[in-house]
Amino acid sequence: MKPGRQGVILEIIAEQDIETQHQLMQALAERGIKSTQATLSRDIKDMRLVKQLGPNGNYRYVQTNDQARDETQQKLRTIFQQSIQSYDLAQNILVIKTMPGLASAACAAIDGMQIDHLVGSLAGDDTAFLAMKDNQSAIDLYHMIENFMNQ
Repeated sequence: MKPGRQGVILEIIAEQDIETQHQLMQALAERGIKSTQATLSRDIKDMRLVKQLGPNGNYRYVQTNDQARDETQQKLRTIFQQSIQSYDLAQNILVIKTMPGLASAACAAIDGMQIDHLVGSLAGDDTAFLAMKDNQSAIDLYHMIENFMNQ
């Protein structure tokens, strides 16, 4: 089922400007394929889909094999993992404490990950605030960071 679903995802993003996982889930449902947000997230990661500015000025999912981009992402992830001291939730806001002077680097890493439902990030010297669209998105990001930090 996974290869078939991923093939349909590639067809959809080639035919339509898909900006969000929710839009992608709806487009799959219109083709008779039910999927969860978690499954789509894994598919997007596996297929190396990224959001790219389209000709109409909106961001959309596209497939990439850009090795330089992957290397940059890995460097940002390393900075992220090495700079974080703690993180916690406050409803739809994730608060990250970093080593002094590294909150901006942590935010840059998060922003570079192109996380759905991330409204924005704000960095001070050693504290970063990540505003999510809703509480559940913040919880999901919290767990993602938790898994990421334990790798």
